Amino acid sequence: MTPSGAGPLALAAGLGELRRFSRRGAAVVGAIILLIVAILAVSGPALSPRDPLRMNPVEALSPPSGAHPFGTDQYGRDVLSRVVAGARLSLFTGLGAVVIALAGGLALGLVSGAAGGWVDLLVMRVVDVMMAFPSVLMALVVVAIVGQGAANVMVAVGVSLIPTFVRLVRGNVLVVREHAYVEAARALGCPPSRVTLQHILPNIVAPVIVLATIAIAWSIIIGASLSFLGLGPRPPIPEWGVDLSNGRNYLLRGWWIAGGPGVAIMTTVVAVNLVGDTLRDVLDPRMRSLTNL
Repeated sequence: MTPSGAGPLALAAGLGELRRFSRRGAAVVGAIILLIVAILAVSGPALSPRDPLRMNPVEALSPPSGAHPFGTDQYGRDVLSRVVAGARLSLFTGLGAVVIALAGGLALGLVSGAAGGWVDLLVMRVVDVMMAFPSVLMALVVVAIVGQGAANVMVAVGVSLIPTFVRLVRGNVLVVREHAYVEAARALGCPPSRVTLQHILPNIVAPVIVLATIAIAWSIIIGASLSFLGLGPRPPIPEWGVDLSNGRNYLLRGWWIAGGPGVAIMTTVVAVNLVGDTLRDVLDPRMRSLTNL
């Protein structure tokens, strides 16, 4: 049974970490930017000032103006509307890929670290082979196998990030399983599955959360890279990587075509990194003591 004071203590600890997070101005700015991007992703079509698919050849390659704050592309489509509408697919790809990587990496890392022996050896050799390839190249291989499309890009990016999660989880499991409370649970006769899920897993959550947050930025960049190469959603579907590729041939005559989605990707990635770095400082006791949080 859970001690009666455990709930209030956990709540107080959570509030303390939230206060430490709120004291970091950069983290608050990053969180606000991510909130805006999330709102755009959820209700992008409703918030788009114009139809992102509507073509108007008369206004093709129009520079930024009051009517079109981000200008228009070579087909006369409003770039701002496409950036707003493209947030949904880009963020969906980033979050979905992290969920896949987190699920696969957490399962394999726990099994590898807790079981040890030949299981650990087999899992880590497979991980070493996967990490021998850059993430983008690994994602390209997966897309080549499963085919083109937004969902397939999400799967490909997620698979390419699994090795990073496996190594982090396994390393933390190897450290935690040597602690006295884990040895005590084993001595009391707890089965290995219970020791792993109830005593080891809760104590490795903090670094996994930090990595998952930062991995969202990696996923957005890799997903946009695959879309830029023509392996993501098919035009004219609005997506930041697709629109970035769409404007590469017009950098001299219409830099704003690639500028809109490029700034959106950069801003979102920077915001995610600001939040991730602060979460690392808040959740890691060693970093907390160094930064006097």
